Amino acid sequence: MSETEILAELPKLPPEDRAEIQSKIEELATDGNGGWLDRDNPLTNDQKALLDARLDDSQKHPEKSIPWSEAEAGLKALFGE
Repeated sequence: MSETEILAELPKLPPEDRAEIQSKIEELATDGNGGWLDRDNPLTNDQKALLDARLDDSQKHPEKSIPWSEAEAGLKALFGE
């Protein structure tokens, strides 16, 4: 399959498959270091640690999370659309 054919088929895949492909591309592109994601506006080590801590907390305590629809509605109510 050519690159053109692959790119044409990507939109036809279910979201879960596209997410898996994206994850693999990021892994290959960065060697697991997040390099290309940080190029334009790199995070500091403190910012990365804070994100890691918040992700860890959300995984340990999913009951503290709210669905995106609720978060989005709250943000729109606060800041407008």
